[in-house]
Amino acid sequence: MKYLELTFDDPAHNLACDEALFHWCEQIRAEGVLRVWEPKNYFVVLGYSNKLATEVNASICAERGISVFRRFSGGGAVLQGPGCLNYTLVVKNERSEAFGDVAHAYAQVLKRHRSLIEGLISEPVRIEGISDLAIGGRKFSGNAQHRKHGYTLVHGSFLLNFDLALMEICLSMPSRQPAYRRGRSHQSFLRNLFLDSATIRVSLKREWQVNGELLEIPCRNIEELVNRRYACAEWNRKF
Repeated sequence: MKYLELTFDDPAHNLACDEALFHWCEQIRAEGVLRVWEPKNYFVVLGYSNKLATEVNASICAERGISVFRRFSGGGAVLQGPGCLNYTLVVKNERSEAFGDVAHAYAQVLKRHRSLIEGLISEPVRIEGISDLAIGGRKFSGNAQHRKHGYTLVHGSFLLNFDLALMEICLSMPSRQPAYRRGRSHQSFLRNLFLDSATIRVSLKREWQVNGELLEIPCRNIEELVNRRYACAEWNRKF
């Protein structure tokens, strides 16, 4: 698996990069990619089928200059920004039978990340719902995926030192909630890890047995996706 540490200045390119890497792996039958990135500004990302009016306090976001985007994977709406470390995994489905369906793909990733975080802190970590990691019932990592016959993309984030109060005012209560949330507000439900970003990056590389850097990225495909999707209101606000 190759490693890519790359953060673009704007959200559209960061989101497009994930999709471009997925298509690139499919096209060249790559062994897999681990990308890590950390946003420099705040923005909201909707899951593919989320409804903007339901999931986001759009007027508050507009007042604060926080743009809204849509990713190509499922899951719920999130607020991205400084203090949030993101990872993207693109893995061959035949690499492990555990990537054979949605639930098993999440389990394959989350079990590794649970072990990784438990090695860095003194508290037990639990897999909650289908796609969350939590400590003491409070979520610090949410994840989503996109899959085709040959490859699965799983991506998500680790809350390290994030402004949870800003998340509270920018996002509505989600229309779909895991049972363990029990109707809690964002601030009551979420927590930060207060770990160093560089430490988690090193641990991710070790956990996924990275064997080199990804030296070339699909730049043309990224730009095409930005222009066709991620910088377009027709895509970001289509639901």
